[in-house]
Amino acid sequence: MGIARWICILVLLCVSHGAYATTLVVAEELSSQSLNPHLRLLEDETGDLVMDDILASDIHSWSVLPEGEQANFGFSPAAYWVTVTLSNPSAQPVELVIRQDYPLIDQLDFWHANSEGAWQQVATGDLRPFHTRPLNLRDFVFPVTLAAHATQTYYLRYQTAGSVNIGLSVSSKTAFLPQLAKEQILLGVYYGGFLVLVIYNLFLFLAVRDRAYAYYMGYAVCYGLYFGVHNGVSFQYLWPGNPWLANQSLVFLLGLTLIFGTQFVRTICSGAQLAPRTDRVARWLMFFLVPLTAISPFVSYGPMVLSLAILTLVLTLLFMVMGIISVLRGSIPARYFLVGWSALLVCVVIYMLKTFGLVPHNGFTHNAFQVGALIEMVLLSLALGARVGEIQRHGYVDQLTGLHNRRYFDEQLPREFSFAQRSGTPLALMILDLDHFKGINDRLGHARGDEALRAVGQLLKKQVRKPVIACRYGGEEFAVLLPRTDLNAARKVANRLLKGVAAMDFEGAKLSVSIGVSGFEQNCFDTAIELFETADKSLYQAKAQGRNRVVFESSGEETFLPKGL
Repeated sequence: MGIARWICILVLLCVSHGAYATTLVVAEELSSQSLNPHLRLLEDETGDLVMDDILASDIHSWSVLPEGEQANFGFSPAAYWVTVTLSNPSAQPVELVIRQDYPLIDQLDFWHANSEGAWQQVATGDLRPFHTRPLNLRDFVFPVTLAAHATQTYYLRYQTAGSVNIGLSVSSKTAFLPQLAKEQILLGVYYGGFLVLVIYNLFLFLAVRDRAYAYYMGYAVCYGLYFGVHNGVSFQYLWPGNPWLANQSLVFLLGLTLIFGTQFVRTICSGAQLAPRTDRVARWLMFFLVPLTAISPFVSYGPMVLSLAILTLVLTLLFMVMGIISVLRGSIPARYFLVGWSALLVCVVIYMLKTFGLVPHNGFTHNAFQVGALIEMVLLSLALGARVGEIQRHGYVDQLTGLHNRRYFDEQLPREFSFAQRSGTPLALMILDLDHFKGINDRLGHARGDEALRAVGQLLKKQVRKPVIACRYGGEEFAVLLPRTDLNAARKVANRLLKGVAAMDFEGAKLSVSIGVSGFEQNCFDTAIELFETADKSLYQAKAQGRNRVVFESSGEETFLPKGL
């Protein structure tokens, strides 16, 4: 008898365990807990079942999620019914909140029994006005009170044109409020970061007037609003009384984000110049993307979001290719872009896999896209800064020789002269002019003449080091500023340049250069113009004395001829 009694008890325990496997025991201090292991689900393929049909059905025939899996069904026309049972074994009632953490559900109905046992329905969803929600929150949150020593079953019905993500959790009211406060702070920091980047780059745009900043701001604003819709924040604060806008704004803002993003990437990576073929593909995709975005609010949500999702993946890969090509061809802004876009690419793939039900819906897959987007925005802002620096460098660089141009020289000469005056340090200036350069162009052609100028430019780059500033002043004339350099040191540099040019040979045509040098020592000049005019006068003296020589003059009185020539 004893053995038989223990066998019966064991059987009863097993049966009891199977019957209540989906029941969750709650407590007063219950932290947020996923309900996935405790759910039973029923797929209503036609969407015709009502609550009476559900109550009459055999709950044990409903499916249970396999261990570790999430209730993510991708795009589905079916309605999904969910039931969960909670038990309160304590002697006190427990105030709970049941939360659905994915706010993009068109129709979400929640049933719970009141104290008389009658079923009450809460009909909400983002196809219904925001005030239908029991609490004024971006997610769907249903407060319930579970009586002492009571067990209660709750039902939910999901139907949506978008992705069916069932992300249910439960927590006690006392644990939910601190968690909600932390989430609000994080959201404020997140969207505040977007706002700071937009305002910062707006001021830069007003100062620089570069269209890349306009594209960036459009991209950031649309991206931020898109994530606001995705998180339910836009519906909560911007258009709570307009469910149509809450639904259609998602695909419209995604399309605008892709448009501004495409234009930004083409500009920041200098696609037309550095990656013309890839840029041409991006331009053709724009011709398809613009009308698609324009009609998106008036087309069925499912096919539209699917089309834009595919375009997002295609453009993401295309931009990666464009960034790599631009980096390989020397673009500094493209380096920042490539790092940021790589981070976003990983997050986009994860989110798309989650959207189509290929990976679980959880906090990481749902929010990694947004974190990656903010990181990308910061790096793209750095790319804009690098672009401004690149534009400035190009504005100060002679395209033929790679040296600084006259504009840069005109800015640096008074600056270096003023520093020499204040610090009492010497400053030397050399002006070089290629001899008989017109004859070279006439005999060998302008292409060979350009080669000669480039060769002289390369010689100057090799012979001078910072803080020396070498510039192409104009035509065949060059200027070299030598801060903290006296005439003796300048003489050595000038002689090296004279010999270096004389050693060049272009198809039998020997090159030579005349150099005029002036030096600022012991305040011998009052202005930078006087220093320049003295060097220019020395250059003319070198040409008058037979060319291919250096003339030094510090105050207009002494002339030095090169030695060893």
